Amino acid sequence: MSTPAVPEERASRRVAAIDCGTNTIKLLIASVTADGLEDLVREARMVRLGQGVDATGELRPDALERTFEAIDEYAALIREHRATPDEGGRIRFVATSATRDASNAQVFVDGVRERLGVEPEVVPGTEEAALAFDGCVRNLRARPVQPVIVVDIGGGSTELIEGASLESGPDAAYSMQIGSVRLHERHLRSDPPTAEEVAACVRDIDAALDACPVDPSIARTVVGIAGTVTQLAAGILDLEAYDRAATDQLQVPVEQLEELVQRLVAMSVAERRSLRWMHPGRADVIAAGGLILSRVLRRTGVAHLIVSESDILDGIAWSTTD
Repeated sequence: MSTPAVPEERASRRVAAIDCGTNTIKLLIASVTADGLEDLVREARMVRLGQGVDATGELRPDALERTFEAIDEYAALIREHRATPDEGGRIRFVATSATRDASNAQVFVDGVRERLGVEPEVVPGTEEAALAFDGCVRNLRARPVQPVIVVDIGGGSTELIEGASLESGPDAAYSMQIGSVRLHERHLRSDPPTAEEVAACVRDIDAALDACPVDPSIARTVVGIAGTVTQLAAGILDLEAYDRAATDQLQVPVEQLEELVQRLVAMSVAERRSLRWMHPGRADVIAAGGLILSRVLRRTGVAHLIVSESDILDGIAWSTTD
């Protein structure tokens, strides 16, 4: 997607945030204004960097190639919008679960440095959670009933983040090694998945939740962020195409969400891909991601899930303005 050039007079104080996860690499370029951050560019590429990491412990050459191609595109956009350090801008590249787990992570680090001139930060789960909470809570239009739990489902891990306000930050956070790509590869190998595979996946999710020190049952408000959640929100609305404005701040009835997840789990990948609202790159892993969200929500007792389109990417961008 091409992005229009930015007027000369607004070329100061630019920041570029990159979030590189297990499934998706995302870019936000923003202008720092007196009122906060003004989005200039938002891009996402499904590169599946973490493909096979759960089984092999290594980043695959083809996954690295896909990721580096996306980073080359992002580097061009960052230069075009004058967000590079030599133009007075600031770039922060945060890498999450896949590169924490890979034995050949240095290949990835060297490739990022060569293309962007910055060192990628492989952040621990606690910082990942804090960034996600910051980006999400700043975006909420109404003050939520406390306690709030933010659910961030990624490809390799899922974070539960408990907090009361942006000012105080997260009160507790925990990163579980369950994610849409990881659990799809580990359990849901048939197409469509068998009942036994689904049961094994659910047991894995429940075991992780049992061990999680952040208890979902305390939540009065649950906010969901990242691709699994926004994709399911698009399904609830039966959108013809992705529409960030339509899904952001959407309040989804948990019962309706559960019904959608069960339908998706029973479908083949081809059937999911034929849904007009389904991104083809997410069709295979959406069942595992949906099961994670469903099992979390069952423990909360809330009637609705709030969908936020702002997430860790926005938190990364805000962190560069300090």
